[in-house]
Amino acid sequence: MSESIDFLVTNIGQLCTVPAHDGGPQRGHRLGDLGLREHAAIAAHEGIIIEVGDSIDLAARYSATHQIDAEGRLVTPGLVDPHTHVLWAGDRADEFERRIAGATYQQIMAEGGGINRTMLATRHASIHQLIDETKPRLNAMLAHGSTTIECKTGYGLNTPSEIAMLTAIALLDMEHPAELAATFLGAHAIPPEYADDPDGYVTLICDEMLPAVVQWRDEHWPGTLFCDVFCEVGAFDLDQTRRILEAAKAHGLGLKVHIDEFESLGAGRLAAELGAISVDHVVVTSDDDIEAIAQSDTIAVALPPTPFGLGLPHYTPARRFIDAGAALAIATDCNPGTGWNESMQFVMALAARYLHLTPAEALAAATINAAFAIDRADHVGSIEVGKQADVVIWNVPSYPFLSYRFGSNLAHTVIKRGHIAHSADWRALLAWMG
Repeated sequence: MSESIDFLVTNIGQLCTVPAHDGGPQRGHRLGDLGLREHAAIAAHEGIIIEVGDSIDLAARYSATHQIDAEGRLVTPGLVDPHTHVLWAGDRADEFERRIAGATYQQIMAEGGGINRTMLATRHASIHQLIDETKPRLNAMLAHGSTTIECKTGYGLNTPSEIAMLTAIALLDMEHPAELAATFLGAHAIPPEYADDPDGYVTLICDEMLPAVVQWRDEHWPGTLFCDVFCEVGAFDLDQTRRILEAAKAHGLGLKVHIDEFESLGAGRLAAELGAISVDHVVVTSDDDIEAIAQSDTIAVALPPTPFGLGLPHYTPARRFIDAGAALAIATDCNPGTGWNESMQFVMALAARYLHLTPAEALAAATINAAFAIDRADHVGSIEVGKQADVVIWNVPSYPFLSYRFGSNLAHTVIKRGHIAHSADWRALLAWMG
């Protein structure tokens, strides 16, 4: 007699389970272990994977309330986007036009544009407006296969607005099918009112913002809450970054750092020293910092849409990180100024061409390693017994297509916690709804 469960995917042509390695991320030249299986099936109950095995065998042993025939397609874990600024108000389309005409990111920022421009629009937006503007972006991310998404603040830059952004993230996490990870990024830029006193703003972050963020976390956010800093010329220097990160660590927040997007300030060694979970951008990172990161548990997160969006020729030197034995992940950096892109599929395509990752490495960097970069690898990022049934059925037969093709959405069916969250096939949705 068959066992009753609520979810079963059968007739999978190629299944990429993408396992963790020894309980950790895939490091160095071990990146790209996809745990391939052919003619496979996935059984899940109450949103949790209970077995992965042969399709004929599992179809015979389980009776599912909802059964999906993958029809020989590729199946992978739900993609994980570990670095986004997806919550904001307004746009900066005219700044893009200026950049195309030759203005630099730094010039626009010095003139009051860039992050501070989005800050003004976000400060004036209500929480409901922020949610309404963000939902379509989250919908697009989910439709392209991202089932877990990190979301930063950083466009408030004062205590009330940063807390409002955290509240919007929490409400979106409750309302939206995608799972959100939250990051406080009060140290995204120096706001105009502190233009002549950047150290005063750092003091505000440490003495006022962080205690308010911790109080908010204790009341509203059950999981890990991260603190991030943009360590860069024109933003926060190395000493200021240390002050903020040490204060955040003392408050029990997880640490992340934007580093080496344009200039190397030595923040890689600082991040490794303090036990940051990730360093992000890492475009011009020095060999010494790469080695320090590789010798630590810190994940290097490459954001290829950003140099692409800025029209720059330099990308994260991914092979140097891999050769050093570091753990590498990739992300969209979805934001209104330099990379309005919701598709991790496009990130994988860029990673293959400009980071020189193999398609297998790109997929592992977008799933299991990305999950480690936001402290969610215990339940997402791979298809393993005991993890959430976060699964994408792709309209392609094998994994190389995910990097090989670009410019169209290859996701056929996106499943979050054992439920169809998006499908390109209306018949599948009707069948699911009964």
